[in-house]
Amino acid sequence: MAPSANIPAQPKDATGCCVLADGTVIWGTGFGYAGSAVGEVCFNTSMTGYQEVMTDPSYAAQIVTFTFPHIGNVGANGEDIESVVEGAVGCIVREDVTVPSNFRSLENFTTWMERQGKIGLSGVDTRALTRRIRMSGAPNAVIAYAPDGKFDLPTLIVRAQEWAGLEGMDLAKRVTREAQQSWEGGFWQLGHGYGGGAGEGAPHVVAIDYGAKDNIFRNLVRAGAKVTVVPAKTDVEAIMALKPDGVFLSNGPGDPAATGEYAVPVIKALLDADMPLFGICLGHQMLALAAGATTVKMHQGHRGANHPVQRVGDDWGDTSGLVEITSMNHGFAVDGDTLPDTLEQTHVSLFDGSNCGIAVKGKRAFGVQYHPEASPGPQDSFYLFEKFVGGLT
Repeated sequence: MAPSANIPAQPKDATGCCVLADGTVIWGTGFGYAGSAVGEVCFNTSMTGYQEVMTDPSYAAQIVTFTFPHIGNVGANGEDIESVVEGAVGCIVREDVTVPSNFRSLENFTTWMERQGKIGLSGVDTRALTRRIRMSGAPNAVIAYAPDGKFDLPTLIVRAQEWAGLEGMDLAKRVTREAQQSWEGGFWQLGHGYGGGAGEGAPHVVAIDYGAKDNIFRNLVRAGAKVTVVPAKTDVEAIMALKPDGVFLSNGPGDPAATGEYAVPVIKALLDADMPLFGICLGHQMLALAAGATTVKMHQGHRGANHPVQRVGDDWGDTSGLVEITSMNHGFAVDGDTLPDTLEQTHVSLFDGSNCGIAVKGKRAFGVQYHPEASPGPQDSFYLFEKFVGGLT
């Protein structure tokens, strides 16, 4: 596609740009790591937790547009990191990153971004970009930062156009742990840091890591579990050899149908063995696939810490109909119209009615589309960890 119609003249002080696959070029000020990266542009509506967002493996191969204008103003530290593996490749923000003002800050966000190999672009009208995503869907793009302001735009445009996109892409194999790990460390508290692990006799949860946020494991420990984390492609025999009381299916990036090619047979075998299961986000989607439902690519996705979800169905007693404010990060969803009779819908989004929770009838297996561990986000949904771990004793 000829780019000339969509390329505004480069401002003389522009050191960064975001080049969309249709040839549109968005200019701004680059920060963080000098270079370029390709990904899908999405938006996140959270007002806090930018470090957690940028280190969430579910954002692999994505460029995050923050709708909150002041990103980086509280600096960065070593505690607010969700994973040391690949997360978002870059971010787009409204205001320039300022000198941090927070007693927990250990370094400037710009410096942290550079060390993490992540590219930032500031000075962008993020409201306009968010509206574009809402109207036209999440575009493929290249984000670039060059301190000298020199860019090979035709090459960047071709790179954005030739990138295959997230649909059909298995990214879990890129972000999973390479080896089994006994998880240690519980919930974080101000002034105390992360707590210790579970005591002797705690129920044993084997967590399959498709790109997990560490705060999930901390909340499993907080709920009373001993946790062993295994790589995404661990087979069912190796999982059962660990003698779990329950198995957790983690969040992660990419297309659930692609990851499901090796994950779904394992989940089906666990269901056949009547193993208690709990899935979050990608794990929820693959639990649904294993039970016979299908998943779909969403128009814009759900990403933020203010998403209302309602409990539905008969399992909640007096709390049926209760609304939780949740944290979300997903660009794929379970197609609620394809749920087989073996699945019950337990939660729905009040934004668009999409499926946000399932339970397998006759089994101790359930999943939710949102993130009950938050980080960042509200704490309304911790009960799900207690529901899962409490049912293992």
